[in-house]
This record gives sequence, C-alpha cells and structure tokens, in this order.
Amino acid sequence: MEAKAREAKAHRTRTKPPPSAPDGLPGRTDQGEGRSPLRWIMLGGLLFVMMVPVYLLLVNAFKSQQDILDSPFGIPLSRLTLKHLSAAVTSPQFNVIGGYGFTLFLVVMVDVLCILLAGPAAYAIARSLKKRTQLVMLYFLAGTFIPGAAVIIPVIYVLREIGLANTVTGLIAHDVASTLPVSIFLFVGFIRTIPVDIDHAATIDGAGRYRTFWTIIFPLMRPAVVTVLILNSIGIWNDFVSPQILLSPSSGHYTVTTAIYAGISQYSTDLTKVFPNLLLAIAPVVIFFIYMQRHIISGLTVGAVKG
Repeated sequence: MEAKAREAKAHRTRTKPPPSAPDGLPGRTDQGEGRSPLRWIMLGGLLFVMMVPVYLLLVNAFKSQQDILDSPFGIPLSRLTLKHLSAAVTSPQFNVIGGYGFTLFLVVMVDVLCILLAGPAAYAIARSLKKRTQLVMLYFLAGTFIPGAAVIIPVIYVLREIGLANTVTGLIAHDVASTLPVSIFLFVGFIRTIPVDIDHAATIDGAGRYRTFWTIIFPLMRPAVVTVLILNSIGIWNDFVSPQILLSPSSGHYTVTTAIYAGISQYSTDLTKVFPNLLLAIAPVVIFFIYMQRHIISGLTVGAVKG
C-alpha cells in the first residue's frame, strides 16, 4: 500500500501543470517577462534619447562659450562657473524671474476657472443618460483632436470682435477654453465610478444638485482634480505660441517662454546666454513634474476601470 501511495504521489508531481501567469495564460511568468532583453533595450534607448538633451542643457549652462563649442558633451570641472547663470537671473534683458510671476498668475487663474467650469459640466454629463447629453460629451471630445495652433488665427478675430485682443483677459479665456475638453473628459470618467446612491442619499437629505456636487462628489474627485491641475499647469507653463501671438510686445506682459524668446533672439549665437536661460525656464516645471508624477499616474488610472 505504501509503495502504491508513493507511486501515485510521484505521478501527480510529474503531471502538475506549469504555473500560470496572472492573466491566466499558462507558461508565462512575471520573472520571465521581467528578464526580456527586448524590453530593457527599448527602455534603455528611450532613456538615452530623452536624457541627451537634458544632459547638454544642464552641462552647458555652466560652461564658457569656447568650452561649449569645443566639447559640448564634456565636463571641464576646473572651468565650470555660475556667473552665466547668475547673469541670466539678474539681466533686465531676459527678465526670466519676472516671467515666473506672470506665468504663475496665468496658471492659477486658468486652473481655478477650469475647475469651476469643468467640474459641474462633467457632473451633469456623467449623471445624465439622455442622448443629447452624450452629444455634448462628443462635442467636448472633438476639441481634444484640434491642434491649438490651428485655431489661433480664428481666436484672434474672435477676441478682436469682443474687445479682448492683446489683453491678459483674452489670453486667460483662450487657455481656459483649450483646457476644458481634456478636463471634462477625465472628470466624466472619474465621476461615473462614484455610485449614484450617494447622490440619492444627498437628495433625501435635502441637498440640491450643486450642493451635492461641491460638498460630496467634488471631495471624492481629488485624484482626478490633482491630475487635471498638473497637466494644465505644465501645458500653460510651456506654452509659447498662445502668449506670443495673443499678447504683443506692446502689452508689456511676458511669460517665461516669451521672455526668453524676446531676450535671446538677438543673442542667439551667444550660447552662454541661451543655455542658462533655457535651464531657468524648464527647471521649475521639471521639478514640479518629478514631484507630482505619482499623482498623475494614480489620477489617470483610478477612473480607468469601474469596480
């Protein structure tokens, strides 16, 4: 009997199926996927392509003109200096620091107005089952496929007709309109994951739709709101075409990107002015993105699936 039991146990061991992957496909394991050489080659190539421009900008911002021309990839430790970066900060010709203040003002204004408009609109779309409401959603989605540069000329004519041409108010209105489609799309996807029973309970307690949204639903949307704020802020900070065209030099207002363009356009061959100013322009947004990237990922994925 003992011999038969051992033989049966050995047979079960030999016929044991291979471990299955989390997705249910036999023979695939996380360990095997993690060791795929093609994946590491692709990631390494992508990292190289992205890091080379950053490396050149960071290194050459502290080098002299001759060192940049002779060896743009080299790091002459004994000749690195901060004087070019200091000159870029204090130079009245570039006014990058002044551009920081105006750009930050634009970011705050556009983010606040976008949340105030996109939030209720997304709530109405997400909680409605009417076909006309879904057509409104498709209308907003269509805005995500239109390049911003393609509508800039019509925007100029519209702002001129309503008396907002070459004004900060006109630029803010344009930026808010351009950020609404993506914001509404993300909000609608997130709100649909929130149970409708919460709305019904609030109605029973006597809360109206606006109060239900701002006091109950909106606090639950924190991941999506943070994601929208980050994406909009980075887009507005890096935008060059809109402020350059909608605000002429006579307005006296410069964002970070337009201030650098106005300053270094006449010194384009002086690389000791180009690289430090570009570094000052992108440093805040890069630091901001690195610090907030986990919120972007969580906000985009939390409303991707329901359940």
